[in-house]
Amino acid sequence: MSGFGRAACVALQGLAGVGVQIEVHASAGLPRVHIVGLPDRAVQQAQHRTWSAIARMGLSAPQGKTVINLTPASLPKAGTHFDLAMAVAVLRTSGVVPPDDGETALLGELGLDGRLRPVAGTLPLARAAAEAGMTRVVVPTASVDEASLVAGLRVLGAPSLAHAAALLGAELDPEPVEPVTAAPAPQREAAALDLADVVGNRDAVAALEVAAAGAHHLMMVGPPGAGKTMLAMRLPGILPPLEPEQALEVASLRSLAGEPPPATLDVVPPFEQPHHSATAAALIGGGSGTIRPGAAARATHGVLFLDEAPEFPRTVLDMLRQPLESGTITIHRAAGVAAFPARFQLLLAANPCPCGLFGTGDCTCAPQQRRRYFGRLSGPLLDRVDLHVRVDRVAPGLDGDRRTTADASARVAEARARAARRLAGTGWTAMGHVPGPWLRRSLPLDASLLEPLVVAVERGALTMRGMDRAVRVAWTMADLDGADAPTRAHIGRALALRKGIPA
Repeated sequence: MSGFGRAACVALQGLAGVGVQIEVHASAGLPRVHIVGLPDRAVQQAQHRTWSAIARMGLSAPQGKTVINLTPASLPKAGTHFDLAMAVAVLRTSGVVPPDDGETALLGELGLDGRLRPVAGTLPLARAAAEAGMTRVVVPTASVDEASLVAGLRVLGAPSLAHAAALLGAELDPEPVEPVTAAPAPQREAAALDLADVVGNRDAVAALEVAAAGAHHLMMVGPPGAGKTMLAMRLPGILPPLEPEQALEVASLRSLAGEPPPATLDVVPPFEQPHHSATAAALIGGGSGTIRPGAAARATHGVLFLDEAPEFPRTVLDMLRQPLESGTITIHRAAGVAAFPARFQLLLAANPCPCGLFGTGDCTCAPQQRRRYFGRLSGPLLDRVDLHVRVDRVAPGLDGDRRTTADASARVAEARARAARRLAGTGWTAMGHVPGPWLRRSLPLDASLLEPLVVAVERGALTMRGMDRAVRVAWTMADLDGADAPTRAHIGRALALRKGIPA
């Protein structure tokens, strides 16, 4: 006896998805299952999970020759989320599940007992299904809240294959089963950190505020215990809250990375702090099978903090140069190409020398050692960092005017609003995102204002890219001061911060 069944699923390429139709043709012949359409090992092994789950329902899977085609056949398929769609397509070959209109995506991994298990990346898979024109999605019960974060998509949860088949119109009365549960999402504490905890270092606090207002990259240099990490961890609290689409993108990246999904969208910008032993795959992303996002992608719309930056391998750090310019990460592997967003703010922290005490009078490092230490940070990478600030240790009992997170975030929000009005219609929302050519063409400044920057370029102390970045910082400072355009003082302060001189 022959039969034909079809079901819809989704394949991911980075954060983007492509609709996949799973076709099953069962016919007489030697018992054999052929899965075609560039499946990976996880998809090939789905046969055993599928046949066992169908047997647990008290039904028989096709006994003859069965061909399972995943189309488009030229697109690599990876992951266990194809299990449910393959099982339903098999059940449709015998008429157990009636055919549908192709607008229902089926996502979930099958256990041998027929229960449905959640999979990493359910949120981006559901987003991709909606973007492919599907109006309904069936997911494991544990993934309902995650998939429901996608607006306009009807989400149905099923604890097992039998329950999923019943939802799709099968005349079954499945027995109650205990659904597989998902791990709870970790609680974030960044929002509770207050800038008022920082004692002294007004220049560093001011630079942090400029970085937040203009989405500028920042490097802090100072001895151990000066407060570099404390400052960095308070940056997300003064950044503007994420827009709904940004929060959904951040949650999708975390879901794809295998992190437990949040019950609701988190509007606090993400904060990623990889260890200096991180590999290129950990920082940028990669993998031999499914390509996963690295820390740089997970920091999208937030902060990527590299503490002890000179301790990172130079080759790994230099991989950040392309995403710092383009805002995207493209990873090429033999199995395919994946692209992830990477519009993050880079924060670098470093000791002034290997012993960390240069500038305090107790340093024992030779000048050659200090040059070699900072030589691990390449010039092209540092040229993309807008602000350089010195963070010094403060004396005990120092207690002056402290800027709170609430005060700083209000100033940042007002500056961002001024920049957004100026950049209306361009697609950019902060001065740190504006390309140099557009800046020079659309927001030209008087030549007399730019004279200090021109002199710095002529002396080799500044590149043309560095000059553009200094001008963008000057615009951000003008926004913080409520000025319509940068003044010579703003240009001077921007140049001083660019060169790491206290302003």
